[in-house]
Amino acid sequence: MEENTIKVTIIDRAGETHNVDAPTDMNMNVMELVRVYELAPEGTIGICGGMAMCASCQCYIESPELELPEMSLEEEDMLDQAFHVKDNSRLGCQIYLKDELDGLIIELAPESEISE
Repeated sequence: MEENTIKVTIIDRAGETHNVDAPTDMNMNVMELVRVYELAPEGTIGICGGMAMCASCQCYIESPELELPEMSLEEEDMLDQAFHVKDNSRLGCQIYLKDELDGLIIELAPESEISE
C-alpha cells in the first residue's frame, strides 16, 4: 500500500461493493471520496457541499471496531431530520480520511428527500 493511502470499502446504493484507495494527506472526507470514484449519481450526494446541512451523504458504518471522530451537534441535528437513519448512521462529509480509518467499511444510505 502506498504511503498516505488507506483502504476503504464502499457499498453503493445498488448493493455493489467497491474497494478503493483513499488519500489521507488531502483533508478529504468520505463524501468527497464517493464523488471522486463516482459511486453515486451526480447530484445525489453532497448536495450542501459538505456542510452537514442535507444528509445526502448519510452512510452506515459497517466497521464498528474503528474509532471515528465524535459526532458534532450539527451532524446529530441533521441525522435527526433524515430518513433511513440507523444506530450506525453518520454523515460522510463529517468523516475525514485518516490513517486510523484504514479498513473502513461504509454503506451508502438510500437516496431520500429532506422535508423542509
